[in-house]
Amino acid sequence: MEQLDERVGAVKGLVVVIDDSLTIRKLLDICLRRAGHQVQCFQDGVEAFRWLSLPEAVAPALVLVDLNLPKMDGYEIIRLLKAKPAFAQTIFVILSQRDGILDRLKGRLVGAHAYLTKPFKTDQIIAVIRTSLEDTVPGPQGAMRRGEHEAVSSEDTADSHTPAGVFPPR
Repeated sequence: MEQLDERVGAVKGLVVVIDDSLTIRKLLDICLRRAGHQVQCFQDGVEAFRWLSLPEAVAPALVLVDLNLPKMDGYEIIRLLKAKPAFAQTIFVILSQRDGILDRLKGRLVGAHAYLTKPFKTDQIIAVIRTSLEDTVPGPQGAMRRGEHEAVSSEDTADSHTPAGVFPPR
């Protein structure tokens, strides 16, 4: 919680990272802060849900969530948070080692905006976050981008930064 600061005008929005791997949390924290985002990290879904349910908690612009978490899996976190009106505009991106069609489908059904697979490159994460957050921008540019939901895997961007479209608009 001490990671949250008062530089709201200087940041692009709060990004919450929920992953049980300390290495992944630290890596994402560093790369997202360098990209200008405010970041809050949690090691499991229960801790994240408890903090996000506090009255003084700020609804994040985007949540990066792993599927394989102790206590509560990523699908359940997304389902519980999306049920709260305060998170109606929050974008959920799954970050997982699972790469099966059923995993991706289940992610889509719970309301994930994108699905990224591990291992990943940090520029993939930044690109998907940037595109996802631009989708919510009001006005003509945001309206034009609203249907461009994306998901990538490590194979998609071996030599390029063009993500493959997986989650078309509903």
